Amino acid sequence: MESPAQPLSVSLIVPTYGREEPLCDTLTDAIAQDYPHLEILVVDQSAQHRPEVQAQLDRLAADGKIHLHRVPWASLPGARNYAARRATGDILIFVDDDVRMEPGFVAAHVRNYADRAIGAVAGRVFDRMKLTQSCTQDLEEFDYMPPEALDPAIAWYHLDLVRARQPQPTLTARGCNMSFRREIFQNYGIWFDERYRGSAVREESDFCLRIRKTGLKIWYDPEAHLVHLGEETGGCHDVSTRSMAYQVTFYHNHFWLGLKNLTPIQCLRFFAKLFDCHVLGHPPCYKSGSPLKIAVRGVFYVLAFTKAIGTAIAAPWDDGQIYSRRDRRPIREGTIA
Repeated sequence: MESPAQPLSVSLIVPTYGREEPLCDTLTDAIAQDYPHLEILVVDQSAQHRPEVQAQLDRLAADGKIHLHRVPWASLPGARNYAARRATGDILIFVDDDVRMEPGFVAAHVRNYADRAIGAVAGRVFDRMKLTQSCTQDLEEFDYMPPEALDPAIAWYHLDLVRARQPQPTLTARGCNMSFRREIFQNYGIWFDERYRGSAVREESDFCLRIRKTGLKIWYDPEAHLVHLGEETGGCHDVSTRSMAYQVTFYHNHFWLGLKNLTPIQCLRFFAKLFDCHVLGHPPCYKSGSPLKIAVRGVFYVLAFTKAIGTAIAAPWDDGQIYSRRDRRPIREGTIA
């Protein structure tokens, strides 16, 4: 008689930057999870916390409820990689530092991995900002996302991990609620690309596109849901969204995603949609149609494209893993007791 399979162990990873009470609330929900084989890793990139918040973090670490790691830099993909090298779980779940989770959140992610073909799970994300909107028309649920949501050239404008209510394949996950088999890192050598700077927009999309090349599936499960608070400060908001640096980085990350992962034809379609939506402001972006603002966004678009070309030219000898190069710790073996 075959012995029953060992239950999968889980590492719940919370990168944090400049967050206070929302981080504490997130950790309260993490500790309250009803899944027994769980460790919680916090990668703290904050320069400092308020005394009462720091005291709470230190207390949780001293009590063994979290593994607290402090690093002297701020990079969301860098923090994810740092935690992955220290995680012992079979499954790595990544959440933001401003989310609220129900006790069954971890278990909802894990049950999908009974299917060995699934390498990643995208959870449902209820954005607080959308939940509190007076107009609920845009929140009408549907069963399945359109076929365009699986087209890597335009999927980013058709993916909806908020309103879809049926489990289904997906092209990518949202960074605030996603999980992966540890073997993605350990056996396939896929890591988060630290060249995604600023808000790190599209870093999770890049990661998921590379997973798809292994033949493993990315699966959307609406039962693995959380509420994303979307705090205006902290998190990966290390530059003002109105600053030139933020805007150029935003477009650069999109261009780099395309140049790195898409075919030339897909790139043309992707970059055209990026221009139509984010520069001209057409739906689903709904940005101002002011000629001045369009011109300014166009300048950012061109500057960012030039910068992305530079990133691509340097790629053969510079993989951009500047934070990982500072930390050559190998991925840990073993599981959680």
